[in-house]
Amino acid sequence: MASLKIPTLRTPSHSLSSKLSLRSAFSANFPNSARFSRSQPQRGRVLIITSAASSSSSNKPTVLVAEKLGEAGLTLLKEFADVDCSYNLSPKELRSKISLCDALIVRSGTKVNRAVFESSGGRLKVVGRAGVGIDNVDLAAATEHGCLVVNAPTANTVAAAEHGIALLAAMARNVAQADASIKAGKWQRNKYVGVSLVGKTLAVLGFGKVGSEVARRAKGLGMHVIAHDPYAPAERACAIGVELVSFDEAIGTADFISMHMPLIPATSKMFNDETFAKMKKGVRIVNVARGGVVDEEALVRALDAGIVAQAALDVFSEEPPKQDNKLVQHEMVTVTPHLGASTMEAQEGVAIEIAEAVVGALKGELAATAVNAPMVPAEVLLELKPYVILAEKLGRLAVQLVAGGSGVKTVKVSYASSRPNLDTRLLRAMITKGIIEPISDVYVNLVNADYTAKQRGVRITEEHIHLDGSHEIPLEFIKVQIADVKSKFASATSKSGEIKVEGRVKDGIPHLTKVGSFRVDVSLEGSIILCRQVDQPGMIGKVGSILGQENVNVSFMSVGRVAPRKHAVMAIGVDDQPRKESLKRIGEVPAIEEFVFLKL
Repeated sequence: MASLKIPTLRTPSHSLSSKLSLRSAFSANFPNSARFSRSQPQRGRVLIITSAASSSSSNKPTVLVAEKLGEAGLTLLKEFADVDCSYNLSPKELRSKISLCDALIVRSGTKVNRAVFESSGGRLKVVGRAGVGIDNVDLAAATEHGCLVVNAPTANTVAAAEHGIALLAAMARNVAQADASIKAGKWQRNKYVGVSLVGKTLAVLGFGKVGSEVARRAKGLGMHVIAHDPYAPAERACAIGVELVSFDEAIGTADFISMHMPLIPATSKMFNDETFAKMKKGVRIVNVARGGVVDEEALVRALDAGIVAQAALDVFSEEPPKQDNKLVQHEMVTVTPHLGASTMEAQEGVAIEIAEAVVGALKGELAATAVNAPMVPAEVLLELKPYVILAEKLGRLAVQLVAGGSGVKTVKVSYASSRPNLDTRLLRAMITKGIIEPISDVYVNLVNADYTAKQRGVRITEEHIHLDGSHEIPLEFIKVQIADVKSKFASATSKSGEIKVEGRVKDGIPHLTKVGSFRVDVSLEGSIILCRQVDQPGMIGKVGSILGQENVNVSFMSVGRVAPRKHAVMAIGVDDQPRKESLKRIGEVPAIEEFVFLKL
């Protein structure tokens, strides 16, 4: 696999990242870089890489709402974006529209497949699923195209659980069938004798948000509740008074089964002839999850054989089901048209939740409901925010130090922390973004960072350095090393030959604290000039004077040296980019042996 090449000169097409990590994923230009070395044939020659900003006809992003969304959510969207509400689009119509949209919001009826992402031409940045399940969105294709997928996992939880309980009770007491009978002029009390719920065993399959809420309510009805979920924490089940059991035990002992698992390859048609054969004769089934988890033809056979006494279904493999669907028409089946989240309160809640998630993502905020990016709890996102900024900027800094023509193949990232189980997936993604984006025409964000690195042959390894001390601070420092490359600033090379930069967060602000073997301390808030010089009096004044004459404001300045009167590295933080003439004058200061200008 080819390594990632560092071009000598390029005109980038995307903007440098801002302080918010996802915001940088939606920006338009890459950073510039410049370098000067005393070893060059032409003394004081400076290489400046310019950037061309992309333009847009509208300052607002465009959000396509492809399925009905509550008015409260639409109001939130319209405050930030141009909103196109186009419902009931055919697949062809969706593909033709999507190239004009920055975000897409769907419910369960719209298939967002690979063709949709390919048709977007890279413009589509966010897909919002107004609900919990995301089986109608091709996550692999979204990730490859750098598109974030967010959902609304909490707003309709109670509504779905309530509907599950409603179907459970209605099925047990034959409510739908008795209603149809009496409206047909019949009075069949003996035919529609039901069964009691109290004392019966309910197996909840899938003990997530909805499943656990169904369990709480079933306990209130006097049912004995067991559950199966390989990922559910035992303490949560215990707190509700629910026993976690194996799948076979759950389906083999239950009087009622309530399904709440997602539709993934592992759960597709998991309720089939073999599964039904393991169930207690006369079991009753409720499904308010996904139709595809049930083999519908097998369920018809189980109903006809009396293995399954009754079923109550809110979801189907094909929605809407065909009129002659045998399962829908079966006398022992109660059906509703996917009403799990259909309460007025849930609809508004989902609309608000997904609108906030989409707008937040377009603004560049980290999304706690992202389903194809490194998942970090919301409370941790706030704590990690300055370290996320530090991680990306260290990556950008390190790669700008690589001499043109070299290939970046091996990157090592070290995290020093007193926390034993620090989750660094988010930080790794941002370092990857920082390394690849400035030297590639590929769009990189949190979603596709790992995929993009792999495609370009960049191997990123991680090292966790455990420190003794308080757990209050997530990280003491982050170190980025690029091996097997030449550096345009020799002082950034460690004794073992790698380009090495190190940084930490101070008072919420990312700082560069080490370049090669030289210790510095400069804020990573603007751009940086690194100079290697003979350590002698007046150097700070000489460089500062040149920048002052250019009206370039110096934000930070730090000097790291090996010993007095030997060599030193001066790191200067500047708010503005100096003109190339000014950089040339810095390079002509006799005691300066090399320098580099780095745009962050």
